Amino acid sequence: MKLARGSTLLVASHNQGKVREIADLLSPYGILVRGAAELGLIEPEETGETFADNALLKARAAAAASGLAALADDSGLCVAALDGAPGITSARWAGPDKNFALAMARVERELKAARDTSAKFVCALTLAAPSGDAEIFQGEVHGHLVFPPRGKNGFGYDPIFVADGMNQTFGEIDPVQKHAISHRARAFEKFARAVLAP
Repeated sequence: MKLARGSTLLVASHNQGKVREIADLLSPYGILVRGAAELGLIEPEETGETFADNALLKARAAAAASGLAALADDSGLCVAALDGAPGITSARWAGPDKNFALAMARVERELKAARDTSAKFVCALTLAAPSGDAEIFQGEVHGHLVFPPRGKNGFGYDPIFVADGMNQTFGEIDPVQKHAISHRARAFEKFARAVLAP
């Protein structure tokens, strides 16, 4: 599956931060991005057991409902000392109001006695055609957690995550710098090589 300049791509997410980040990554390729909320699409229940399962489910549902190629991202924070939690339930830890301050406080509470603060962000990007054909691209970035949260950039768990080799959280660094090194950027590089016209 290839996307040419001028193509419209549906980002199968109601998370405006995620839609904006993907739109920023796609802007050099001349792809028009629309979000699922903009088209009034309902988000399917995430019943998969992995990030890739959930991304595939969301991409196929959005592509079928819209008639457009759809890109879905399922991503989250995996904390070593919490046996990989919150993992695929990262968004659910933030509750129905998507309050990530509560989610970060929960991570801190559950890590209270742990010496190991290592963690990773994982992203599975899935591109699906209305026919159901799909391709999956995965990326990870490793680092550690810090408390209290620092920085107002990014979204989700960014204010507590420091990537290996850095001193600032994803919430403190410039978005352009984050786009160059994030889990989503690493998955996106694979997607771009396979799918986007130069």
